[in-house]
Amino acid sequence: MKNVLSEKITTVYFYGTCLVDVFYPQAGVCAVELLQREGINVIYPQDQTCCGQPAWNSGYRNEALTVARTQLALFPKPIPIIVPSASCAGMMRVHYTEMFRDEPDASGAHDVAGRIFELTEFLVDVLGITLTDLGDPIKVAVHASCSAQREMGCATKMTKLLQQLCHVEVIEPENNAECCGFGGTFAVRQPEISSAMALEKVQTVLATGAHCVVSQDCGCLMNIGGAMEKQKQVMPHQHIAAFLWERTKG
Repeated sequence: MKNVLSEKITTVYFYGTCLVDVFYPQAGVCAVELLQREGINVIYPQDQTCCGQPAWNSGYRNEALTVARTQLALFPKPIPIIVPSASCAGMMRVHYTEMFRDEPDASGAHDVAGRIFELTEFLVDVLGITLTDLGDPIKVAVHASCSAQREMGCATKMTKLLQQLCHVEVIEPENNAECCGFGGTFAVRQPEISSAMALEKVQTVLATGAHCVVSQDCGCLMNIGGAMEKQKQVMPHQHIAAFLWERTKG
């Protein structure tokens, strides 16, 4: 990672993720807008697919390798790869090296892993972005995903960005370190447990009195939002990129 940052960054790759592509495309658009506003040229490889995490987490190593190999060929230039999801970023940075350890293309996997940055991590640690709040006063509940807290260690980056916005009151729900119950395929394999965890998360988010909930991960937003719908509760939920862009675009 040090090598990729040895020179001034002017161009990056953008890895959109499945959930952004299918369910939250505006999050991807806003992430690119934020990067471009900082003078960064963004390359979006059109042939990108899933990072392989669902198959990997379900124990299908060979299938995960097949999917992941597609990504290895898409990012040949020695420049950062920006991912608007701590979960997918964690898969690519942490687990690709493990998954490809005894494979012929292990060096390629190691190279890609070393260039992965979660979006807020890149905005804070590399670009040192400065934000000006142009929105009305609002209370925001933050949800840090498990991957942001543990695999990537970037949960605080989202809060740092939000704290730059003078009209935004950032509220951390009680037991915020607890999982929302999504966990990718976990929500499918263990629906009862997942639903119970999501319900508890919804209750703690609603208890903040916030106007909306913001997260770095669309999987968490989808799970929390779905649980709120089932409880007939209404609270907007946004990816951090979409929230930041709306507050600062002018």
